[in-house]
Amino acid sequence: MFALRRPAVAASSARPAAAAAAATARGFHRSPRPLVQVGDALPDVQLMEGSPGNRVSLAEELGRGRGVVVGVPAAYSPSCSESHVPGYINSPKLKDAGRVFVVSVNDPFVMKAWAKVLDPSGSSGIRFLADPALAFTDGLDLAFDGSGIFGGRRGKRYALVVEDGKVKEAHVEPDNTGMSVSTADKVLK
Repeated sequence: MFALRRPAVAASSARPAAAAAAATARGFHRSPRPLVQVGDALPDVQLMEGSPGNRVSLAEELGRGRGVVVGVPAAYSPSCSESHVPGYINSPKLKDAGRVFVVSVNDPFVMKAWAKVLDPSGSSGIRFLADPALAFTDGLDLAFDGSGIFGGRRGKRYALVVEDGKVKEAHVEPDNTGMSVSTADKVLK
């Protein structure tokens, strides 16, 4: 005859339920990490400029002095190409902003081509950097799931005013891609 091991089954099914309850209780008291905040240091990670071999650290580039980091969800997207980045390129206040960088979760070849389209002569001085692995974007906690539009995780639209390697002002779009707080006229004062 076969003997049933009901106590063992009951105990093993009770363990996952208890573990799930404990995990829920732990998660209930945990709050999500906040987005980049005023006073935060820029993450010291390598971005790419023009090619995979040309590495740039914004923590080093903006470690002294001031500048602006403009984050966009995607190179060549309509809002980024028609208004957001051109607003910075054409701003009369750009010369007083310090060093300005545009960062996107794209590859360096796309960013190089996009820079040539938006600023063919490079006269604005704005540098276009790629963050293909989201190292910089995740370091600032500015990624979002853009699968429905962009095919994967992307960076929120934002502008960070930086002084001596620390965020002085953080202008992060509340809906990830809109243009209500990160435009040149709102950031470059």
